[in-house]
Amino acid sequence: MDVDTRLLRAFRAVAEEGHLTRAAARLHVSQPALTKRIRLLEQQLDARLFTRTATGMTLTAPGEALAASAQTVLDALDAALAAVRAAEAEASKVLRIGFLASAANERTQPILASFRERRPDWRVELRQAGWDDPIAGLASGDVAAAFLRVPFPRQSEFRVLTLFSEPRCIAMSTAHPLAGRDELRFEELLDEPFVAAPGATGAFRDHWLAVDSRGGRPVRVGAVTALPDDWLTAIAGGDGIALAPESAARYYARPDIVYLPVTGVAPTTVALAWPEPPPEDSPLADFIRAAMDHADPS
Repeated sequence: MDVDTRLLRAFRAVAEEGHLTRAAARLHVSQPALTKRIRLLEQQLDARLFTRTATGMTLTAPGEALAASAQTVLDALDAALAAVRAAEAEASKVLRIGFLASAANERTQPILASFRERRPDWRVELRQAGWDDPIAGLASGDVAAAFLRVPFPRQSEFRVLTLFSEPRCIAMSTAHPLAGRDELRFEELLDEPFVAAPGATGAFRDHWLAVDSRGGRPVRVGAVTALPDDWLTAIAGGDGIALAPESAARYYARPDIVYLPVTGVAPTTVALAWPEPPPEDSPLADFIRAAMDHADPS
């Protein structure tokens, strides 16, 4: 019997989290999609793997048996895939780095230049991810490291080098009644509809909705987008306003959108993240050193 590894990863996430919602956020999928994967796995194995309780999901005896082996299987597969990617990178002399939106802003190119000084025969390939993957390919191993905005899902599983912080601002249509203001207070905006990242992105979505600054007030979601162009279109069209890094005014300037300073929310932080400590003589280690050259003092 061949079992799709996506189903095994879904099973492992639910088994470890003990809760469908948390497991769905960890995997960046919707809860119905995760439930469907668990049911499909149970059908393939002809066994019930979980019992739903008032507090979450509990493993059955067959589930316990699968859990004892699934981790070993997935770890072995991940190790094999990592070895293949490392060999391919070494052969092609290409280091793949994921990023969201504007990566490390104006520091991106100096970091790449510092890496080229260390590895003149290597090339960095930047791979952009949408906001539906706020860890930009790290989970799948498609990239060796990624420029991310913190917090991000599963952050504790990765090494994180803080590069810099910048204020957040408010992006809104130039037709919005508040667009002519010089500055806004976040408390003025609590009843406004917001353009949000997909729900499965968890802490990332919450950060860009400033959930911790709302005093328990619920968020009005006017639109959900996963790509910068769709995000800009929703804002310009009046579907909602959005929190953005201050640098968005430089990287995503449009005549129909205004970016205004906002008080009452914490800054946003850009970091470089990677899975495991790399060998000291590896290209990834050199890239991390290049990033350190251009990070703010801690």
